[in-house]
Amino acid sequence: MSLRLGDTAPDFEQDSSLGTIKFHEWAGDSWVVLFSHPADFTPVCTTELGLTAKLKPEFDKRNVKAIALSVDPAEMHKTWIKDIEETQKTVVGFPIIADADKKVAALYDMIHPEQSATATVRSLFVIDPNKKIRLSITYPMSTGRNFDEVLRVIDALQLTDAYTVATPGNWRDGDDVIIPLSVQDPELLKQKYPKGYTAERAYLRVTPQPNK
Repeated sequence: MSLRLGDTAPDFEQDSSLGTIKFHEWAGDSWVVLFSHPADFTPVCTTELGLTAKLKPEFDKRNVKAIALSVDPAEMHKTWIKDIEETQKTVVGFPIIADADKKVAALYDMIHPEQSATATVRSLFVIDPNKKIRLSITYPMSTGRNFDEVLRVIDALQLTDAYTVATPGNWRDGDDVIIPLSVQDPELLKQKYPKGYTAERAYLRVTPQPNK
């Protein structure tokens, strides 16, 4: 199954390190970062889950819940969490899905046979409160993810949802943004962007203001 941006994230019920997860119910009205890792107790995965745990304050500020997945059983996850917390000096407060029957991996196309016939690759999905997939990134097993980029994209998604703007390449929170070309009327521009805007190189840059 191939999931595309804007698709509804498939719901599921599966065991986890924190007990049974009913995904849509667990997600509630939060944004979600759902990410898979190939196997418990592997060094790259250990660093990734440690980084995710340390980002909890940043996720909380953005109304984001993190949830990880591998095809290892829940009891192994629980043992591994102790190792993550000891080696990465953090507390793992998010669930790790125990996808032993690969049900969720199949729903989200997380097993790529040319990488491994049994283990998940490093898939990552950002899912909004309406359960729509807004971002998908797939890394090879050998390469750890850039979680700063995940936060950057979440910032951009939340900003562009709230305002009539787009973000340029390498944009970070606080940078200028772009007024879509569909907004041309001078009075509408003044209404939407009362702090001002400037024309530059065929696009308009602006400090965003709420939609009116």
